[in-house]
Amino acid sequence: MAIPAVVRVVEAHALVYRRTWRGSVISTFFSPVLYLLAMGVGLGSLVDAGAGPADLGGLSYLAFLAPGLLVATAMQTGAGDGSWPVMAGIKWTKTYHATLATPVGVRDLVVGHLGWVGLRLTFVSVVFVAIMAAFGAVESWAGAMAVVPAVLTGLAFAAATTAYAAYLDNDTGLSTLFRFGIVPMFLFSGTFFPISQLPDWLEPLASVVPLWHGVELARSLALGIPTTWSPLIHVGYLLVWIVVSTLVGFRMFSRKLRQ
Repeated sequence: MAIPAVVRVVEAHALVYRRTWRGSVISTFFSPVLYLLAMGVGLGSLVDAGAGPADLGGLSYLAFLAPGLLVATAMQTGAGDGSWPVMAGIKWTKTYHATLATPVGVRDLVVGHLGWVGLRLTFVSVVFVAIMAAFGAVESWAGAMAVVPAVLTGLAFAAATTAYAAYLDNDTGLSTLFRFGIVPMFLFSGTFFPISQLPDWLEPLASVVPLWHGVELARSLALGIPTTWSPLIHVGYLLVWIVVSTLVGFRMFSRKLRQ
């Protein structure tokens, strides 16, 4: 039985990663430790000593922060894997052109790429949850449930940045995206504090960002607290981002690789 082309694309990514995985060790294993130690334990002790726990629904700051950082890490991983590696495959190394000379089609290429990113996101999220549990921020079984919204959020950003990278002619737009898009979303989408503490005009903007929906779901699953909106709305919103961005990605890849 022939192996589907999408699986072949995922396999190719895995073979490359087998030789390059050492470069991601710090971001995968040490970044969660440093973030939780500095922000959750260090800053958290100051927040907990003040009026913080009352403002956070009685939660310690470490417990409040950890699920948000989990999803934010997934966002950064997905956006990173969907940006410069995609542009490299199209513009610099041209590996995507070589791939399309095989029976692999454009849709196989895009779906296979996102499939591999999904596997990466799952691994990164599971490691993060294990570190959260080691810090006592969450029970391991509850944290494991938060992996799902983290992966969905990461895929939403991966699909969107993949389509955007395929649209661009140079990488200046990617630097702009991270500087004025990803970083502000990381800071102001509920990761470090509830968006209800934002100015009234900014709060609706924060609720449009996929990261906020993922953070809401992850906190609900990990800590057993209710979400602002229905969980189905949060999940549906993330799925719409994934599907629409993937469809746009098909179009952008076809335009760039079949010129």
